[in-house]
Amino acid sequence: MVLVIGLLRSKHKKLSSGARPRHFLRSLTARVLAINLLALAILAGGFLYLDKYQTELLNIKADGLTREGKLIGRTLISETTTLPKSKRNIDLSRAKSILLRLAIPSERRVQLFLANGNLGVDSYTLPGSALETRSLPNPSEVSLFKRVSFAMYEWAVELIPPHRRKSLKPAPEQPKVDTFPLLKKALSGQFGSGVFESTDGNRVVLVALPLQSVRRVQGALLITGQTDDVDRSVRDVRFALVVAFLVALLITILLSLYLARTITRPVRRLAEAADSVSAGLVHNDAIPDFANRRDEIGILSSSLSKMTKSLWSRMDTIENFVADVAHEIKNPLTSLRSAVETAKRIDDEIKRRELLNIIETDVKRLDRLLSEIADASRIDTELSRLQLKPLNLLVMLQTLIGLHQYTFEVIGPRKIILEWDTSEEFNTLAVADRMAQVFQNLIDNALSFSPSNGKVVIRLYKEQNWINISVSDSGPGIPTNALDNIFQRFYTDRPDNNVFGSHSGLGLAISKQIINGHGGEIICQNLTDNFGKISGALFNVRLSAINIKKKDRNL
Repeated sequence: MVLVIGLLRSKHKKLSSGARPRHFLRSLTARVLAINLLALAILAGGFLYLDKYQTELLNIKADGLTREGKLIGRTLISETTTLPKSKRNIDLSRAKSILLRLAIPSERRVQLFLANGNLGVDSYTLPGSALETRSLPNPSEVSLFKRVSFAMYEWAVELIPPHRRKSLKPAPEQPKVDTFPLLKKALSGQFGSGVFESTDGNRVVLVALPLQSVRRVQGALLITGQTDDVDRSVRDVRFALVVAFLVALLITILLSLYLARTITRPVRRLAEAADSVSAGLVHNDAIPDFANRRDEIGILSSSLSKMTKSLWSRMDTIENFVADVAHEIKNPLTSLRSAVETAKRIDDEIKRRELLNIIETDVKRLDRLLSEIADASRIDTELSRLQLKPLNLLVMLQTLIGLHQYTFEVIGPRKIILEWDTSEEFNTLAVADRMAQVFQNLIDNALSFSPSNGKVVIRLYKEQNWINISVSDSGPGIPTNALDNIFQRFYTDRPDNNVFGSHSGLGLAISKQIINGHGGEIICQNLTDNFGKISGALFNVRLSAINIKKKDRNL
């Protein structure tokens, strides 16, 4: 079995101690980045959309053109009509003169249509109203960054559905009443406006207004306004948002990487350490200590460290236990082999019977030893599986003492005295059978070491939330050099009147194992008289106390 333990410890030594390789897109770092960047991208997309803002600017543009058109219309009506009110018509020559005096900006185009739908005046064709030209900067003088930025901006704008210019209706170069609804609407006395695409691919705002006097429509004005200022304003806002987005993106990436590093790096180190422990490459101190983090990673680190230490402690315990068992079994087996070999060579029937008695004793000793070994190996598993229930320790001890009173041949004249505080209750959570096994063993030991006229005293008393049960005898006590070894497996130091091999040395070790499994402790010490002489041994068991309702008491 020692070989089995060695194999368990050396298993998978060819495995790498590093964590298993993983695809980056499946890593926690990638997921943290994806979640943060997705939220930021959605927010940025909403900002870049700016549909409502652009629509508002275009409406403001249309309202401005409408106000300007009304002012031009009132001027034309008041100064270009020469006939009586009922027969007034627009004087085109005077209308041209007025439009020239108004100095209409080059980005505006004012077209005057007569009542019959014919074009009367076009501000673009008036003398001195040629398009204003400005020299464009040399492309080489514009920075590469700006050219690339503008190109990318134009490409991105075309991808946003509401801003795709191909979805706009084309603005007519020479509007006709029968083909252009806005003009027809104005000649019928109604106002109208809309956004169209010019022949050069730019967006323009067209406003149509009726020219009427005394409810008689004498013509219509069609004003065309460029939207360069709107596009420039939207572009500036978008660029500002892009800059803010890039800054936020950089900050988000850095914070996400920092957050991922504070989570994934410790987790990766814990995983690598766990792989190393499972491969048997390191001992129980390989788990990194992150307890100072005071977060979930720190809790995980502490839990893994405790689990690893507990696992290695259990492995050491099993290894030592197997070695001790092998040693203890070897003694009776050696005695058996010697007795069997001797019995083969002798003819004396009396000596042969003595050898058979020795063989029988050793077999019983082996049987008892193996039974107690099996019992000891089951304790931890049993205690972890079974549910602890309320147990009245006073009632349990009274029952055990009552059983001993009926076994007079074991006790002889020895007395068992039970002392307790009648005002206290002694309830704890325990597996009743295992707890009874502990005190049965302690009482048996105390009786076996006490002289024939001695006594065994059992005392129950409480200290805050703990119950103390002490079992003392009036025997020779425990050798001073054995106080540290008394709870070790297979340790035995029996009186001379005890039959050799009748005790396996596992009783106290099993008792300590059971008490530890209940979260308690057991200690031993010698009692001394007034002269400092050893007058007996005392074993003290300490268990946690519980308060239970009267109806739940286990009496």
